[in-house]
Amino acid sequence: MTHLPGTSVHLIADLEGGTGYDDPVRIEAALREAAAAARARVLSVHVHGFGEGLGVTGVALLAESHISIHTWPEHDVAAVDLFVCGQDVDAEAGLAAMVALFGARVTSRSALPRLAP
Repeated sequence: MTHLPGTSVHLIADLEGGTGYDDPVRIEAALREAAAAARARVLSVHVHGFGEGLGVTGVALLAESHISIHTWPEHDVAAVDLFVCGQDVDAEAGLAAMVALFGARVTSRSALPRLAP
């Protein structure tokens, strides 16, 4: 894959509210749905749950970079990180898919251009 300068973005968001932050199966589904919405190709997904009622950490390794999530259900929050490269990949659409799946709201969001010319 060839990198095109000016096509990379690192979107970081904090989510609040919603449900499913303690469910590893739902976290994996969210990572896969976010990648599909972003038009990214999933190479692998790894999810680790820390126990019943506790948080989950998950990462989707993409051909275009990665999507990760770290959750704290005891505080009703999640931290999401979408780093994508390529003119056809849409990090915003990936974030919107995760927000919809969890029924959450974005409380903080930052988009950083990466690998700019």
